[in-house]
Amino acid sequence: LLFDQASKMASLDDVVIVCAVRTPLCRARKGGLKDVPASTLLTTVLKETLVRTTLDGKDVDDICVGNVLAPPSGAAAWRMSALVAGFPDTTSLSTVNRQCSSGLQAVANIANAIQSGDIQIGIGCGVESMTQTPMHKMKPPEVDWSLMQTSKEAMECLTPMGITSENVVKEYGLGRRALDQFAVTSHQKAARAQRLGKFDAEIVPVGSVRKDDGLRAGTSMEILSKLKPVFDEKGVTTAGNSSQTTDGAAAVVLMTRREALKRQLTIMGVWRGYAVKGVPPRIMGVGPAVAIPAVLEKCNVKVSDVGVYEINEAFASQATWCVSDLMIPIEKVNPNGGAIALGHPLGCTGARQIATLLHEMHREKHRFGVVSMCIGTGMGAAALIEVEPRSSI
Repeated sequence: LLFDQASKMASLDDVVIVCAVRTPLCRARKGGLKDVPASTLLTTVLKETLVRTTLDGKDVDDICVGNVLAPPSGAAAWRMSALVAGFPDTTSLSTVNRQCSSGLQAVANIANAIQSGDIQIGIGCGVESMTQTPMHKMKPPEVDWSLMQTSKEAMECLTPMGITSENVVKEYGLGRRALDQFAVTSHQKAARAQRLGKFDAEIVPVGSVRKDDGLRAGTSMEILSKLKPVFDEKGVTTAGNSSQTTDGAAAVVLMTRREALKRQLTIMGVWRGYAVKGVPPRIMGVGPAVAIPAVLEKCNVKVSDVGVYEINEAFASQATWCVSDLMIPIEKVNPNGGAIALGHPLGCTGARQIATLLHEMHREKHRFGVVSMCIGTGMGAAALIEVEPRSSI
């Protein structure tokens, strides 16, 4: 089906987004949310979805929570968060961990459940406190090492993320200066967006914390050039051209178009497609370059048809290479900054990107938008969202 006929082919069974909110994104261990439990972050965004949609909690059939770092008890914490937020025990809940795409996968799981007719209304969300559960405390997987060591690629799933960045740099001949410039631009765009109030509508405060606190308006090439490589002393990946560790949560409410019309809710966007693709674990950062074409092909949409791309900036290396490989005009990519400036709370990021994307699409009157990210162990994920011409928020 060609989306140039979308206005004529709108179906009552379409999966639509009626609300997308997030907390501020704050620096792990140092920022405004360092003392706030992840469960409270999740409760905050879940409560806000009920306020903004005027839904009764009992109307929501299912909630899916993306999270990466919490221990297994996190599943209980998220269920408790939902109950405290105003959802009754009849609203079910699951958790999902597809690493850096967990928040987006949670939304996709809810969209798929709606498309299949299993549910009518659901919430896909993501949460991470990288203060509470920092990455460096992750334990190695419990496996039969004698078996795993028979596969070079299996062992490469354990490659530290920073080394995968350096592998991309070596594989594609990337230079330090271009990566630092990408990082500087991310901070500049985010600082400008914050100054102009572009994030205000998507953010729900957590107590007195109302703004993202990781971005640095004064970041410059001179400052970044002085930083030493973190993962390889001869490398080019630094703290300055990598994503920040961050605390945050986000939530996205989805339902059928039929339900949205019946409830007279504003349709922020239409969920058009989703794709996940595998790539070599040692260069996991190239994932978006494979996943984005896959979802666009599914939906019969060209790269040039998309008005804005939210591509997670895990590292400037992989983000710049993916953009270049897909020949996406750089002005279409992360127009309000990305994870280098705003931060990357792992399980939250995908859902957060949807909130940022939709508000930007409405401001700038873009029809198609893409959310994408690379995924540890070697994958990429991407979703296509449409904002219909008659829609406004």
